[in-house]
Amino acid sequence: MDVQGEKAFQKQQGVRVVKAKGGAKTTRRARWFKSIGLGIKTPAAAVNGKYIDNKCPWTGNVSIRGRLLRGVVVSNKMKRTIVIRRDYLHFVPKYRRFEKRHRNISAHLSPAFAAVKEGDIVTVGECRPLSKTVRFNVVEHEALSAAASAKKVFRMF
Repeated sequence: MDVQGEKAFQKQQGVRVVKAKGGAKTTRRARWFKSIGLGIKTPAAAVNGKYIDNKCPWTGNVSIRGRLLRGVVVSNKMKRTIVIRRDYLHFVPKYRRFEKRHRNISAHLSPAFAAVKEGDIVTVGECRPLSKTVRFNVVEHEALSAAASAKKVFRMF
């Protein structure tokens, strides 16, 4: 992905883009990243990559706090946003039975996860509101086999 793919100039906050006068050489890496904690490892693409994403939990200005949820990717058609489906059972006391329900959640997908497809299982972490509908950020990705990649199958984790 091209670093300067947008109309506005893309840069990381706090990282100097212009070199110092006099040709001073620095051995410091010109990329800033952090660990988000919670037992989640920083992806290699976040450390070594060239992408710039202000909403990325490792290279941007977003902190993961609150809930960690898992779900199945239903759609990845938006730019840097995916829709995940969370299935659950709801108990109806009158009939003493469970009914199947689901909820769709929009989540920001950092360029650190390049190969997320429909049917994959992802873990999302709660963060500040990133847009009108997005309040979660993808923090882990598990690729699923082709045999179990049905989109709307009721699947609990």
